[in-house]
Amino acid sequence: MTQQIQAVERRQCDVLVIGGGPAGSTIAPLLAEKGYKVVLLEKARHPRFHIGESLLPANLPLFERLGIADEVRAIGMEKHGAEFVSPHHDHTQTFEFADAWDKSMPYAYQVPRAEFDTVLIRNAAKKGVEVFETCKAKSVDFQPDDSVLVRAQHDDGAEQEWQARFLIDASGRDTFLANRFQIKQRNPRHNSSAVYGHFSQARRHEGQASGNITIFWFEHGWFWFIPMVNDVTSVGMVTWPYYMKTRGERSLEQFLRDGIAMCPPLAERLKDSTLVHDVEATGNFSYVSERNHGKNYLLLGDAYAFIDPVFSSGVWLAMNSGVLGAEAVDSCLKNPATAAAALKHFDRQMKHGPKEFSWFIYRVTNPIMRDFFMYPKNIFRVKEALLSVLAGDVFGKTPIWRSIWMFKLLYYIANLIQPKRAFMGWKRRRFNIRRVDDPAMDSV
Repeated sequence: MTQQIQAVERRQCDVLVIGGGPAGSTIAPLLAEKGYKVVLLEKARHPRFHIGESLLPANLPLFERLGIADEVRAIGMEKHGAEFVSPHHDHTQTFEFADAWDKSMPYAYQVPRAEFDTVLIRNAAKKGVEVFETCKAKSVDFQPDDSVLVRAQHDDGAEQEWQARFLIDASGRDTFLANRFQIKQRNPRHNSSAVYGHFSQARRHEGQASGNITIFWFEHGWFWFIPMVNDVTSVGMVTWPYYMKTRGERSLEQFLRDGIAMCPPLAERLKDSTLVHDVEATGNFSYVSERNHGKNYLLLGDAYAFIDPVFSSGVWLAMNSGVLGAEAVDSCLKNPATAAAALKHFDRQMKHGPKEFSWFIYRVTNPIMRDFFMYPKNIFRVKEALLSVLAGDVFGKTPIWRSIWMFKLLYYIANLIQPKRAFMGWKRRRFNIRRVDDPAMDSV
């Protein structure tokens, strides 16, 4: 009996976007507004749960540009600052965004990502993007005529092919293209995992500080405490591979609760709380792809790289990559003679943000850097510049870089003055980020 082969429908568009998270749902409407036919494929159906609820002040002008400022405001808890709590200091330290170099961005929001991402993808559809949810990209072929052919499958099993002039990979941690190109690399300078859940009735600060994010350092990493609307607080433990290995037979919930118990200031704020969401975990928390673009494709946001979330940079870096990507794609399609320069600029900017955040991330658990955070000084305006970085103001024209260089110089001088402490901090970090299956770890 001859088996009938069902024909796969092939459709065409200018730009095909894989992924409907912050990166994909930013670049898609920006390109649609420029007159391109844009199709967005999203494997899930919104709203869907996602972690990473803390936004940065630099996000707010982009919300205005996208026309979603009021909708985000309606679901957001205002965050006016970030608090740091150290087990080695007898005080807490709060950084207010209003004290940053640019005083025009004094707050950000904490948002339920399920609702926030839904706002973004629905806005894309309103702006003319053809959105297909529960549709997963399965394969990609780069054609001789420089078009891109992507085969996708809907949740009912139906398949479809899209032929596009340009492909945008905004697939997040699925890293659609990086996996197929085999260019995704574990970050050798960082290695951590996260275990997280949502709680109700967690104790918050009073007044304007009630929405502030708190970072708690503890022996095996750090915790986030993110207050949101409707009495929901996101709590996550970011920790090192060796400590994850100690979980054994414990459930994720018990492992998280045991970790919280090791951080008394956090345990105190959660003592009357109730877990309202199953505890989840994610590993391979820090990676980078060898490249972020080709002649007819871009990798945006987490599809390109992911860094530790201690400074809440993920959503901002993803959305800003959508802005950068829209400019690059428009140049490539509208004026091919400028494509090489546009892609070079895109590459430089895509690397800039993670590089600036990572310098601090790699050192934030170092005892000397911890002192800098707990006893901030504004000599050479370094505190204002640091606050600008914490606010995400790293892509604009705010003149912070001379002060950031001075901050780094002061940090290196402090290491030279305290060589034993610096060496022990460096040695401890090497132990922390070492892969647990490395036998040499036992001798460190």
